[in-house]
Amino acid sequence: MRRLLTFIILALIPAALLAQEYVTPDSLEVASTTVDSTLVGKDVISVIKSGGTSRINQSATLKAALSRYISANASAARPGYRIRVFYDNQQSSRGVSDAIAKSISEAYPDIRVYRTFENPNFKVTVGDFRTKDEAIKVFTELKATYPGAFLIRDNINFPN
Repeated sequence: MRRLLTFIILALIPAALLAQEYVTPDSLEVASTTVDSTLVGKDVISVIKSGGTSRINQSATLKAALSRYISANASAARPGYRIRVFYDNQQSSRGVSDAIAKSISEAYPDIRVYRTFENPNFKVTVGDFRTKDEAIKVFTELKATYPGAFLIRDNINFPN
């Protein structure tokens, strides 16, 4: 029985190999495309951020699904990091927190600034950073102006 099984297996292996269709470079049809040599090795995001002109073709179904996903999760909070630049309960804290929030918004227009009041403290918090590395980049810049700034773990808003 064992010999018969071994014989069948050994007989089937060469038959299976011969039955396979091998693909050779001559049998492939390659669509002719034009490749911009300045874009080789770069990803799409870096090209878009550098101000280059890019055109992304995607199906309408994919675009609609992405839009639905973003709108459904726009209000969902995610765990992440923020930078607390002000935290005080003095009588003048309301005006000071407002001035700090305005100055940071003007200096960093693409970063969200949150001014909150949790009795008895006024707080100014900056950013919606998914990772600590992202937060540290901005934190080092803010630390020069606001030496009391520190990183906090918080629920962040869905990034734009």
